[in-house]
Amino acid sequence: MQLGLDFTLVEELVAGVDEVGRGPLCGAVVTAAVILDPARPILGLNDSKKLSEARREVLFDEIREKALAWCIARAEVEEIDQLNILHATMLAMQRAVEGLSVTPKLALIDGNRCPKLAVPSAPVIKGDSRVPAIAAASILAKVSRDREMVEMDQLYPGYGIAGHKGYPTPVHLEALKRLGPTPIHRRSFAPVRALLEGV
Repeated sequence: MQLGLDFTLVEELVAGVDEVGRGPLCGAVVTAAVILDPARPILGLNDSKKLSEARREVLFDEIREKALAWCIARAEVEEIDQLNILHATMLAMQRAVEGLSVTPKLALIDGNRCPKLAVPSAPVIKGDSRVPAIAAASILAKVSRDREMVEMDQLYPGYGIAGHKGYPTPVHLEALKRLGPTPIHRRSFAPVRALLEGV
């Protein structure tokens, strides 16, 4: 018996939308929109946080191969600082849905609010563990952002970015105090702002 994800929700032309990276102190917020193909089921889909990194990597390729349409989008650090993280996330979600090669009949958004879209939309609390298309979107967004953070670790060594992916861990906060913010740190986030203001 399959618990959790309800595969009857793989309806025709329903896009699932999710984001990764609202909480980190650095890097873009990354979103994805996915329209699954009811004729090509993907086994093992789940909320990206509940899957191992190796499993996410395998599913990342399978989703992109089997989905009817998918798009990975983002809002940059400058946009996060300018708009605030919530509005930047909504903008990135909007970009993901608009970037789909197929227009969905409905967009299901993980969380409790929806961005302004040209198609009907509905929020789904804990959608990444309930709606397969949202689970798929969460995997695309997470793998994309994690890969980017590994690259950023090469560019900005000493912060441990590959390990914590930009989240405010003790290691990250200590490195931030010792080395100061990089160009990819979000100026509007309290720990970074406090350092820049010398508080």
